[in-house]
Amino acid sequence: MKPFMDEDFLLTNETAKTLFHSYAEKMPIIDYHCHISPEEIAEDKKYDNISQLWLSGDHYKWRLIRANGVEESDITGKESGDWEKFLKFAEVLPKTIGNPMYHWTHLELKRYFDCNLPLSEKTAEAVWNQCNEKLKDASLSVRGIIRRSNVRVIATTDDPGSDLRWHKKIAQDSSFDVKVVPSFRPDKALAADQPGFKKYISELSAVSGTEIKSMDGLFQALEQRMDEFDKMGCRASDHALKYVFCRINGTVSPESVLRRALNGEKLTTEELETYQTYVLLFLARQYTRRGWVMQIHYGALRNNNARAFRSLGPDTGYDCIGSPDCAEGIVRFLNELERNGELPKMILYSLNPNDNAVLDSIIGSFQGPETVGKIQHGCAWWFNDSKYGMENQLTSMASMCVLGNFIGMVTDSRSFLSYTRHEYFRRILCNLIGKWVENGEYPNDIPTLGKMVQDISYNNAAAYFHYFD
Repeated sequence: MKPFMDEDFLLTNETAKTLFHSYAEKMPIIDYHCHISPEEIAEDKKYDNISQLWLSGDHYKWRLIRANGVEESDITGKESGDWEKFLKFAEVLPKTIGNPMYHWTHLELKRYFDCNLPLSEKTAEAVWNQCNEKLKDASLSVRGIIRRSNVRVIATTDDPGSDLRWHKKIAQDSSFDVKVVPSFRPDKALAADQPGFKKYISELSAVSGTEIKSMDGLFQALEQRMDEFDKMGCRASDHALKYVFCRINGTVSPESVLRRALNGEKLTTEELETYQTYVLLFLARQYTRRGWVMQIHYGALRNNNARAFRSLGPDTGYDCIGSPDCAEGIVRFLNELERNGELPKMILYSLNPNDNAVLDSIIGSFQGPETVGKIQHGCAWWFNDSKYGMENQLTSMASMCVLGNFIGMVTDSRSFLSYTRHEYFRRILCNLIGKWVENGEYPNDIPTLGKMVQDISYNNAAAYFHYFD
């Protein structure tokens, strides 16, 4: 029997052990998609206890605790203290065998707190005390955690309306040598069917210094914000879509849709899709001009529990996997851009793992000479970033694409301890490749394989995003 999470955790063959320990383990991290706060980096935030660091804003953990029949006040409420919330997490964790949270939690305890105790109700107090004592050390401030994790680049997720003040403050601080850049997330500019759309457009108009009463005005405002983001090192956008579509050459005018939306009128599906298509095509062409990467995340059904949404708001753990049929929409969208050579580098993420083969077949139709792996199948995302989900995604990609060109893992997290997910991914990657080698499916060429896992872990992303140019 193997020990619990020893140094060869998840590495089941000798090739895997060599690839991980000699090649992948020490590679730096480019976290090109996350939701951490640039303000907390700028201010070098410190935490009083492990609960503040672990449970504040982490809807992955909240979902597990809710499943244990715990009152919401003991999960997200102000009524319960940090210790009480930590204890509720410790009580449920031993039941989560097979869940990546069990592995992530214990990797974080090992790597940042030198704690090898399996967390449970019985060990909660000892873990709590050990972690909190460690947190008194300056090396576990936000910046200390980032440095300890060997992170070279962090790309946060930022609205076009942001004044980027915290990114500017970080960039001016010569004592911190990690590159922290914004990513352009214009979801609110696309949400013409939402109640707050008119207010948002007014705010975007103010920050860009552009009057927005027409599509041209909107495009000018977005372009002005892209220019400002570009100055701060932005190299990517991100778009969260329920499903992917491309509605052009119809009877609906995007100009009229924008006017109706600003007047607070209800839009039809055709009107909304037409407006969003024209905005997305405009943005994609701008990204191509700037050399940015366009990320599209789709397939999430969000805020499913109406009562919880009214009480807690969005991003609190009440989302699930959707099953939209997007293949035709993705192809139409990519083809509309490709027909005139305007297709940007693009990463496509589906929350539904059934789309793995679909995406892998689509991206093969739109690769180009501009860059290696121009169109990417994004890493296993959200509900799929488990051992099972990563293996499925990697296997599908390997069978239909060029695995060696993959740009690797992201944290997609709000937690500064989540960099261990890169280690988790690298172990799974090395083990999968090792299995193929030891099964006689690929030569035992360690130098070639070692370079491949280093490229997937770090080098491919560095070349793809040009963060260091």
